[in-house]
Amino acid sequence: MSLNWKEIDLILSELDLPGCHVQGVHQPDYRTLILELYRPGNPFRLLMSLAQGGVRLHRTIHKPQKPRVIPRFAEFLRSRIRGGRITAAAQLGSERIIRIEIVRADETTLLWIRLWGGAGNILATDADGTVLDAFFRRPGRGEISGENFDPEALISRAQERSSDSAPRQFEVRELQGAGDFNDRVATFYRERENRAERERLREKLARALIERESRLRAALERLREREDDYSLSSDQKLYGDLIMSNLHRIQRGDEWLEAENYEEDNRPVRIQLNPTLSPSANAEHYYDLHKKARSGLGLVRAEITGVEAALLAVEREAAELRETDDTVVLRQKWKETDRRATSSGGDTSGEGRPGLEFRSGPFRIIVGRSANENDRLLRRYARGNDVWLHTRDYPGAYVFVKMIPGKSIPLDTLLDAGNLAVFYSKARSSGYAELYYTKVKYLRRPREGKKGLVLPTQERNLSVKLDPVRLHRLQMGRDQA
Repeated sequence: MSLNWKEIDLILSELDLPGCHVQGVHQPDYRTLILELYRPGNPFRLLMSLAQGGVRLHRTIHKPQKPRVIPRFAEFLRSRIRGGRITAAAQLGSERIIRIEIVRADETTLLWIRLWGGAGNILATDADGTVLDAFFRRPGRGEISGENFDPEALISRAQERSSDSAPRQFEVRELQGAGDFNDRVATFYRERENRAERERLREKLARALIERESRLRAALERLREREDDYSLSSDQKLYGDLIMSNLHRIQRGDEWLEAENYEEDNRPVRIQLNPTLSPSANAEHYYDLHKKARSGLGLVRAEITGVEAALLAVEREAAELRETDDTVVLRQKWKETDRRATSSGGDTSGEGRPGLEFRSGPFRIIVGRSANENDRLLRRYARGNDVWLHTRDYPGAYVFVKMIPGKSIPLDTLLDAGNLAVFYSKARSSGYAELYYTKVKYLRRPREGKKGLVLPTQERNLSVKLDPVRLHRLQMGRDQA
């Protein structure tokens, strides 16, 4: 709904613009202009919108948002009319074109506000009608700097195009709400824009949740496959035992061992050997595979728990989204969703931010699980004041606590990060390790060092004993990016 000419006349009569001083000019977006006006004892804001389906002008009480960069037209008007005084303001007949005259010192500026639904615009001209600048620069219409703006000719052309159609009758519409017509118009559009914004936010949030759920289910499927692979590790231990019990039958260079499986009624089993290894070394090889698989199985199951918890969180968010009608709440949810996407590095390739993400109060903890992940985290995602932790005498994950400006990391968060560093390291089986930690800016890369390898300086020590309760809390609250 756009305003008709009778409604515009009523709005202008209520505003009584002549005599007002222009104290400020704002352009919060690419369709809205707001003037800060002052009459002794009565400051107010005048909103002009060129939005499709909502072209209008009225008083508003809402403070405009500040854009990161001041748009061109607003910057021009600030230099031209701020501090000036409105000497005249009127609509041209019934044509929905408003002429506002503003005088500053000896300089006169005319603001022409055309509230036509499909061709709205705001132009600033001098007293002779020469265009100084326009909200929308449209060379085809002559609405660019240096051209002459002739509203009468514009109106004549528009009337010629519509001469064949019957004239429409307009009335001031009844709008709900309190206050004068300006107030009711502002309320009507505010509620309509809030509804539209709610629907946009709902749609974006729902789409983000669907994409997130899809990624999580794909991750869960891959983890289940790894869990199945690791679950076969008992065969490797059996192969090691059978090789040890048949050492007398094996010669270096043999590629296979035919043996009886005592766990399955002595059924024959064929075990592949490495011909370059001794018989006992072949057995040790299978024992090592079994130990690695058993350790990996624990890690994979911990990751599965975290992904399942994240899926439950997605389901809760989807339920909350269906029940939320508060635009402020939806905006906050979208900010959090956008932050999550940003924290993943804005990577749209499908990889996203490497590693695992955990929450400790307001702090985020990122865990790299391999040399490649550690290196990527160091190069692209860690910042100088983030805190880095690593086990002292065992290989393992790099753990980063992301700093929050103005906050220091509490001991409880440091212990959370320390438990994760031990859990995702070779020290996990012992349940205890010495750690060192320092800020990322104090890490030094050795020349010719392996990928991801760093040497800490200004480090501090931390002794950590694994706390199952703490780890369970971290895993259940984990937010997989």
